[in-house]
Amino acid sequence: MVTKQDVENIAILSKLFVAEDELDNLTKQMQEIVSFADAINNAPDSGEEFDNINNLSNVFREDVVVPSLSAEEILKNAPEQGENHFLVRNHA
Repeated sequence: MVTKQDVENIAILSKLFVAEDELDNLTKQMQEIVSFADAINNAPDSGEEFDNINNLSNVFREDVVVPSLSAEEILKNAPEQGENHFLVRNHA
């Protein structure tokens, strides 16, 4: 059972302000959420595992190192550049 004190404690831990006139409604809503979670936890299952029900698997490949462009080649089209890096404007 969720109490007003529980909601107040959660609000304090979350650094949220809860007005006194909202407390009853929030307590009721929180209890409904907890009841729903309990209903899901207590739902019967057939004992079957639900992991990988579609028999999917990841396809991994080896990482292959390939030659890359030099920093000079990469930066030649940059409007502004520093020492081996792009310069970007701060629009703040």
